[in-house]
Amino acid sequence: MIITWKKKYKDVFWLAIELILPLLVSSGVDFYPQLLKLYKTPIRPVVLCGAGAWTVTEKEGQAVLSFGRKIFRTIYGPKYEKGEWKSRTNRELEEMSKGENIVKFIKGQRVSWLGHLERTEEDRMPKKIFTQELEGTRRRGRPRKRWKEEVERDLQELGVRRWRELVADRKN
Repeated sequence: MIITWKKKYKDVFWLAIELILPLLVSSGVDFYPQLLKLYKTPIRPVVLCGAGAWTVTEKEGQAVLSFGRKIFRTIYGPKYEKGEWKSRTNRELEEMSKGENIVKFIKGQRVSWLGHLERTEEDRMPKKIFTQELEGTRRRGRPRKRWKEEVERDLQELGVRRWRELVADRKN
């Protein structure tokens, strides 16, 4: 799903760059922060539309990270070092983008959606689907990743305990 749409999103990015870059260059201002803002505002939301409902496998996560690094390589461009142009390393891109990581953003969207589901009324359909326990047996083989288990693992990695109490009291 992500890989097949990659060209479409790249075209959106290049169109935005073609429209905005001449304005930024002519203004004489450091335009890297503006390009980063361009990435955060129209590009990332389009690419990650509905990301809160995704269960991301390792392969899909790597594909999304790769796409994000390609965008940042385009934004920051190559570096000129010792008389030759070199492509920036992944570590340099991570430092320059101030830790912007698409997979972390997806995990944040999932946690946000979990909070929304927990606060909704019991009679709403998304809440019913979320709380319902399925009956029957699973297919043979490795069990598929379930969204609820993925989000709970994300919360565990973040060290969040008693998340239901935190969600109920939204002001904290």
